[in-house]
Amino acid sequence: MNRIHKIIIMVILVVVLMPAVVMAGNDDRRGTAGAGELLINPWARSAGWGNVNTANGSGLDAIFTNVAGLGHTTGTEVAFNYTHWLNNSDIGLVSFGLAQSLGSYGVLGLSVNSMSFGTIEKTTVHSPEVGNNGTYKPSLMNIGVSYARAFSTSIYAGATLKIVSEGIDNVNATGIALDAGIQYVTGRDYEIKFGISLKNWGPSMSFSGDGLVINSTYVNSDHMQSVQQRSLTWDLPSSLNIGASYDFLFAEKKYRFTLAGNYESMAFTDDLYTLGGEFSLNNVLLVRGAYTYQKGRGDDIYSSDGSRNNFSSGLTLGASVNAPLSKPKGDKKGTFISIDYAYRMTAILGGIHTVGLSLSL
Repeated sequence: MNRIHKIIIMVILVVVLMPAVVMAGNDDRRGTAGAGELLINPWARSAGWGNVNTANGSGLDAIFTNVAGLGHTTGTEVAFNYTHWLNNSDIGLVSFGLAQSLGSYGVLGLSVNSMSFGTIEKTTVHSPEVGNNGTYKPSLMNIGVSYARAFSTSIYAGATLKIVSEGIDNVNATGIALDAGIQYVTGRDYEIKFGISLKNWGPSMSFSGDGLVINSTYVNSDHMQSVQQRSLTWDLPSSLNIGASYDFLFAEKKYRFTLAGNYESMAFTDDLYTLGGEFSLNNVLLVRGAYTYQKGRGDDIYSSDGSRNNFSSGLTLGASVNAPLSKPKGDKKGTFISIDYAYRMTAILGGIHTVGLSLSL
């Protein structure tokens, strides 16, 4: 138990000694962070109930909300997810994840998220007409390597190191970000869970590349020289999550209803408060939903005073179907395939759809 107490104390110290992260967002800092794609949950399961599973997330699905949940993986897990970002847009997010248990040494995870915006026509200062300069494709990508471990039947901890890459034609930016988290599970049937996670902590980023170079001519001279413009730096959208959940078990544990809550302290916008629930029918059919409250979310998105800071309506819904491909035999746990779906309602542009397919070996 001494080792467990040291882990808990260490996590508390990390939270207390990072005032820049735990400080709630304010109006002066709103909109000043970059790499906003790090705030998009690419996994259908946790997205379906508003990222509320900081305390009880498990497997690859936990990488976004609380990487400590990756430590629950006992075999191999592979997942593919696709997000249609805003129904009336051509923006898509493709995600791939792989988790592998190393037995008593913990669990390794890999996640790749790539966002596509289609093809955009180029324009320049000297040729502003569309169609005369070719096309380009913006790219947003982040690659994460995760490690999590179960230190006991009650304590799970993990961390993710992410490489963040953004680019538009001949201008790009690259940075790194760190996620870390811990989960505590207790109760006779391990039905009580708590979780803390720190997300998107890292150094600031800035753009560079030939696109920031311009050719200028000296005044009263024919001499031309290339001038390098400097890009402003921006901070990553860091946040601190604190969550709890409780499992209500019925009919000899064949039916489960989980009630979960999460508080997310945002460094660059107003804080988020989420309450959600998930019903499981023998772990074959799962239905979930959640609502997230944020100051100003109910205001008109077209208001001129800028009181609304998020286009999301706050309501999310989701479902999963788990099908066994092979039954457990002896030490083998069997093979399962899962089809997941999530819908996030938005005030404009038709909402956000995510579909996922995962295989557990």
